[in-house]
Amino acid sequence: MKQRNLFLVICLFNLIGCTTPQPYTGEGNTSFAVMAYYIPNDVFPPDQLPLDRLTHIIYAFSHVVDGEMAFRHQQNDLLLQNLVAQKTNFPDLKVMIACGGWGADGFSDMASTPHNREKFIRSTIAFVERYQLDGVDIDCQNPVNPTTGTRARPEDTQNFTALMKGLREALDQLDRPQTLSFASAGWEGYYDNVEVQKVMQYANYMNIMTYDQVVGTSPTTGHHTALGLIEMEDLAATTVLDTLDKYNPGFYPHSAEGIVKFLLDQGVQPQQMIIGGAFYGRAWKGVNPTNQGLYQANQGTHTGWLAYQKIRAEYENKNGFNRFWDPVAKAPYLFSPTERIFITYDDPESLKQKTIYAQEQNLGGIMFWQLSLDTPGEYGLLDAIWKEVEK
Repeated sequence: MKQRNLFLVICLFNLIGCTTPQPYTGEGNTSFAVMAYYIPNDVFPPDQLPLDRLTHIIYAFSHVVDGEMAFRHQQNDLLLQNLVAQKTNFPDLKVMIACGGWGADGFSDMASTPHNREKFIRSTIAFVERYQLDGVDIDCQNPVNPTTGTRARPEDTQNFTALMKGLREALDQLDRPQTLSFASAGWEGYYDNVEVQKVMQYANYMNIMTYDQVVGTSPTTGHHTALGLIEMEDLAATTVLDTLDKYNPGFYPHSAEGIVKFLLDQGVQPQQMIIGGAFYGRAWKGVNPTNQGLYQANQGTHTGWLAYQKIRAEYENKNGFNRFWDPVAKAPYLFSPTERIFITYDDPESLKQKTIYAQEQNLGGIMFWQLSLDTPGEYGLLDAIWKEVEK
């Protein structure tokens, strides 16, 4: 009788396991992660990085080349080897590769058939073994929806799940633990095209890009990397609502707190969520000085992005620019009334607040794009993050 009862319990357990998606609980979900995306430059070469303040560093990027994971430029080979060599002094550091990025093509075709997925997965394992990496970050940023000329198809949703499943199974066959993550958007509509509960059975983390929430095509200026939950009534005292109703009906302000709440409602475990910080800002010219330029109509003069090291050196309370703090968005911004230039960005205070929030909410950690844009040494953005982690 005991054996029969045990058999029934096992059957019931297996049935539940088959019908209820469970999050991946392997290596990588037990401590607070500080993840840096990293593109090498002369200021931050691999042998001069603050690796003692990171748990993971994600080298960007490899690409899908002829259906396989590969570098498009040969110099990346030596740079990645040099980065991995730093583990001699930092043995606990996890070195990962990010495949894809904004505008990177090849994912839809690669994932479209079992044969194509298997080819890519084999090449990924060979890539990981060649460089002795600790994981893979998949940066297929817009499944189903084509961007900047990329190929996409409706089946991308299910094919992405199958790709992550295949990668998880293959990575788990290696002789050391592997972290599998993917870059996900900081706005709700993205998740219409991702089977998020299923994917999170295979991924350690989703790296939520809680930045670029306003860009050059946005109808108004705003916070591109806000932490605090912004409600529509918070905008009522500005002129932004008239502009939004005319040019972008259905608009809703985005934030890290907002997308975390949304994903918790979708069943994602907090320990699997990594929120993002921006080591760069975005700027507009010709901005109406009302409200120090915040939530003003976009005049079509978005000037692009600025590295934080440049913002710190030339604009933060310098050269006619004043820093302001939005207590609702929990984010800073700069404005020059003379130049009529508005800059939205992360600074040490906002990244401190993001780190505190991630810890209080038991999230998996914080990541940022990207390390080479920081101010070297103390009082930079990574320094602000790490001081909170060390407490």
